[in-house]
Amino acid sequence: MTEAFDHGGGVRSLRVPIPDNPLGHTLVYVVDTDRGPVLIDTGWDDPASWDTLAAGLTACGTSVAGIHGVVVTHHHPDHHGLSGRVREVSGAWIAMHAADTAVVRRTREARPEHWFSYMTAKLAAAGAPEEHIAPLRAARPRALPGLSPALPDRDIVPGELLDLPGRRLRAIWTPGHTPGHVCLHLEETHPAQLPGHGRLFSGDHLLPEITPHIGLYEDPDDTTVTDPLGDYLDSLERVGRLAPAEVLPAHQHPFPDAAARVRELLTHHETRLTDLLTLLAEPLTPWQLAERMEWNRPWADIPNGSRTIAVSEAESHLRRLVKAGRAEAVPGSEPVTYIAVQ
Repeated sequence: MTEAFDHGGGVRSLRVPIPDNPLGHTLVYVVDTDRGPVLIDTGWDDPASWDTLAAGLTACGTSVAGIHGVVVTHHHPDHHGLSGRVREVSGAWIAMHAADTAVVRRTREARPEHWFSYMTAKLAAAGAPEEHIAPLRAARPRALPGLSPALPDRDIVPGELLDLPGRRLRAIWTPGHTPGHVCLHLEETHPAQLPGHGRLFSGDHLLPEITPHIGLYEDPDDTTVTDPLGDYLDSLERVGRLAPAEVLPAHQHPFPDAAARVRELLTHHETRLTDLLTLLAEPLTPWQLAERMEWNRPWADIPNGSRTIAVSEAESHLRRLVKAGRAEAVPGSEPVTYIAVQ
């Protein structure tokens, strides 16, 4: 039987499973409003996930058909995947930050072949070996998960209260994990009277025990030089200043003291950047840097798909070091290598 956890004050959460993923589940929040319940995120588009969401809403005393709106913290499929099905059944609106809506629109319009060609070229430029790239050059599947996400019909405007009658839910733009990631600050007294300023639905921005993936913003048709890790670090400090009484994240479990967790994450990334400068005493490609970085398991045990994600994370750290003047590309290197600035 699917259970809904009651956080008090008209907020419940459902554990919606993510298939074949070590995270296990997405915490989907159900927020009561004067016009009916609103979901914060929806979970992965999978039959078992849909059944769990539907059963959880029944346990909350409502149904998918009764949903008034869907607020999406960011476009990733474990958060936005079921939004379209919820809208089909209920007629609910879907709200997302414009930067992530732009990603959704491009994803819906792009052919899978275009994405594979982009990733092949990107990995080659990062110094990936041919045996890693070869599968991307092979036959293309007809469809990929997450390539037809629902197009949102409302924009989440940073700093503004969302249109949730009877609630005060303010959008906080927190780019880094994605360009349009938002946290949502429930500016209401904590139901258990915990000290602090309301509650924060933190999506993937602030998690109690793990650090979110910060890679490069992937857009085959945009050559803008972005700095996702810099965005993330700035966003962390913004959230720390809110001082919410409790954080309600999209994975793991709720926790207090956002400021303490922010300090841990800022320290973690500064330590990691310092460690990378030590590695960059010699010129390294992004692939070579990823091979030498510390992960949650040895590089030899990391599967290809996760290695691609790791390289993107290495590149985001390199981008931050270059922007800060602490590392630079070696002129004329092919594929490009980077070295620490002495």
